[in-house]
Amino acid sequence: MTLAVVMSRALDGLEAPAVRVEVHLANGLPSFTLVGLADTEVKEARERVRAALSESGFAFPHNQRVTVNLAPADLPKESGRCDLPSALGILAASGVIDPARLQGLEVAGELSLAGALQPVRGALALALAARREQTTRTLVLPAASAAEAALVQGLEVRQATHLLEVAQTLMPSQEDAPGVELPRAVPQRPAQAQDDGPDLVEVRGQAAARRALEIAAAGQHSLLLIGPPGTGKSMLAQRLPSLLPPMSDEEALQSAALRGLSRAGTDAVAFGQRPFRSPHHSASAVALVGGGWGVR
Repeated sequence: MTLAVVMSRALDGLEAPAVRVEVHLANGLPSFTLVGLADTEVKEARERVRAALSESGFAFPHNQRVTVNLAPADLPKESGRCDLPSALGILAASGVIDPARLQGLEVAGELSLAGALQPVRGALALALAARREQTTRTLVLPAASAAEAALVQGLEVRQATHLLEVAQTLMPSQEDAPGVELPRAVPQRPAQAQDDGPDLVEVRGQAAARRALEIAAAGQHSLLLIGPPGTGKSMLAQRLPSLLPPMSDEEALQSAALRGLSRAGTDAVAFGQRPFRSPHHSASAVALVGGGWGVR
């Protein structure tokens, strides 16, 4: 077999559209071409995949033309999440692993030069997208990312720490060799309920402002606090989350997924707590919303 397909997902804001990683091996001048509107860090996967396969004990097809297509071609791809699917596609096209076993998987993960799996950004958004599409495929992610994705109920999430671990589970079955499975991911949930932070009971006076906070919290209204510096506007706003009811599971997942888009990633301790942000009063509209590549 010279063509293999591995399913993965890209990241577009909070959306995680499906991506088909197609790997083709052909005779001709040796080369490694990666196409499909890939960003710079995705194109650098050629060197990571080549080194990871060699360090894991697999022979890279140096005497063939290797073409990796990330479909759909009009969808931008960024980060190294397609490293692991590309490496598995090369192994499947080379006949090292069983291509049929890849059909029931969705794979994402960045590879180090030694073959170790690095976490990917937006793992929770990836799992939420898979649940919305009601896919029956098993998610295979690096250990840290798998623990984050396992917060979504109704999905089977497996974790791995090295390329070799994943490849061993996809080897052609033999009658005298027992099957190997990757361990299931354990959700990252706080061990106990955390304090919601400042409480309105700590405020003395401010009767009108306290009443406004209570009405806004009860009716889910917006609230605008106006006054000179030092009158307690920020202090009161910090205590609004303590008046709100606990977050539902869906709200907690959406909040954690949004936080997971940042480089800091999700925080298991803060899972289920209502977020509070206090930007400086001089921050511009662009600074509040954010910017950069990929912002819609």
